[in-house]
Formats: sequence, C-alpha cells, structure tokens
Amino acid sequence: MFTHETSIRVRYAETDQMGVVYHGHYFPYLESGRVEAIRSLGMSYAELEKMGISMPVVEVHCKYLRPARYDDLLRVRTSLPELRSDHRIEFHQEIYRGADELLMKAQVKLYFWDTQHHQKTTMPSALMDRLKSFYLD
Repeated sequence: MFTHETSIRVRYAETDQMGVVYHGHYFPYLESGRVEAIRSLGMSYAELEKMGISMPVVEVHCKYLRPARYDDLLRVRTSLPELRSDHRIEFHQEIYRGADELLMKAQVKLYFWDTQHHQKTTMPSALMDRLKSFYLD
C-alpha cells in the first residue's frame, strides 16, 4: 500500500476565537498531503493538468477527534489502500500532532477528469506505473 507523510505548521490565521484550527482549514491540509504524496512519486498535479487531467474532489468523509492549535506541527499521513483501474481514486488521510496523537481522519474520493472532453477518464498510465509496485504481493 502506498503511504506518504508531510508536515504542516498551523498558522495563527487558521485558528478561530477558541484558539483552535477552524474545521474548514483541515481541507487544505488534506490537499497538501495528497499533492505531496503524488509529488513523492516523481509527478505533480501540474504535470497531470498538462496531460489534460484534473482531479476534482467528489466526496469527503471526515471525523474530527481533537483540536489542533496555533503553532502545532501537524503530520498528514496519506495512503491509498486500493489501486483502482477506473476513474476513481480514494485517499485515506489522517492528521496527527506529534508522533501519535490522532486529530482527524478522512476519506477523500476524487475522479480523474478529462478536461478536453469533459468526462471521467481512467488514471493516467504514468501515475499507474509509479503506483503499481506498492501493490505487488
């Protein structure tokens, strides 16, 4: 299974009047985790877009367990438990403070979208080739 981790520092502007990260700010953290996970494979979202592929988010399920606070160093763990061959990709993501304090978890489903023909398409072979080795048994 493919797994990647990236770190994010909470900025003051991301906190609310209670001094905790506003719930909507977790979504950019999750996006950074996905972007950096793909970048770690030697590819970028920008490259996918140049190929005529975008990846819109179509569904998010999340659970907030504990609050993050200003200046916390967060660890975003992004994994792909399943390598699909259709138009969908589903990331499982967790946000931690420190080594093991789980703050939030989410499942984020995206589609591969052909921007020229305005329709769903399959995962680009360049990305599939980079992921296959993580799923060999």
